Amino acid sequence: MTVRQKMVGEAGERQWAGSVAEFGVPYARAARELELKPRELLLAVQLGEVRTVADGPGGRRRVPREEVGRHRAQEGFPDALRTRLRTVGTAEGAELLGISRDRFARLARGGCFAPVNFYVNRYRAVVWRYLASELVEFAEQNPEMLRGPAPALLRAALEKHPDRRARGWRARRLAQLTAQAVDPWECAAVPAAVLGPEDLAQAVPDPVERARLRALRPLLVDPRPAGTAVGEVVEELVTATDRDEAEWYRYCLALALDRVREELPLTAPWPGPGVPGPGVPDAGVPAWAGAGARVPGVRVRAAAGPGAGAGAEGARWRRWWPWAGRAR
Repeated sequence: MTVRQKMVGEAGERQWAGSVAEFGVPYARAARELELKPRELLLAVQLGEVRTVADGPGGRRRVPREEVGRHRAQEGFPDALRTRLRTVGTAEGAELLGISRDRFARLARGGCFAPVNFYVNRYRAVVWRYLASELVEFAEQNPEMLRGPAPALLRAALEKHPDRRARGWRARRLAQLTAQAVDPWECAAVPAAVLGPEDLAQAVPDPVERARLRALRPLLVDPRPAGTAVGEVVEELVTATDRDEAEWYRYCLALALDRVREELPLTAPWPGPGVPGPGVPDAGVPAWAGAGARVPGVRVRAAAGPGAGAGAEGARWRRWWPWAGRAR
């Protein structure tokens, strides 16, 4: 590269960053102008309620000024936006649907609706949070699920997987991350993010490809110090441990890698983290500690449920099982 080419390239990047800085604002400022808490804004971005743009190639994301203005000009601001972002736990969700906590928990464990986020309390217990608007929609479309005996399909699902909440959250989060991936390598890194070291090594035997996927792996949650009690709980939640789920994501990864090898094959060693030797599984790097911490800004569609292709009964099942993951 000549000196002139380098200067032109640097000038182009400065021009891009300047244009974004002129029309975009950092998350902290956007949260204040939208009258949201920081975590509410992050949720809004993940759900596609608030659009973002990158601050230059590989840079941090910002909220365009016109996006802030659009929300502020909407009728009912800011209460209407806050209502769409309202999350509830088990007790509030049960009260909202007019059912007992036990029934709500059974529906949630069965995958009838997926959590939108979670936190780990001081007792290392996972507290799942759900979008209130999705719960209301579920109740309106499936009133029979709120009264009477549970359907046979739900009972069978619970017998096979007693708790699908983590599966549903992973499926939802990966759909969001896939929607914001910008090239085939980033798309392939998404399913790789939930595979454990052994599953990833089996799915991607080439250590150079594996190193690149590991470097591009997106964050599923905010990074936490490795080795902490909370970090251990989070690591379990972001990893697909059930065989059928892990096999599904290995299948997704294989399809994504086929596209990568056709469109963007590696022609030189990946200049990323150290490459392990052939046949040696990657070090146990927590999935939430990966690189590529971009926040999606695109609304995503629900993934197909396990009832796909099962006729009329399967169609009815899919109405209230949008996020249960796609087990093979």
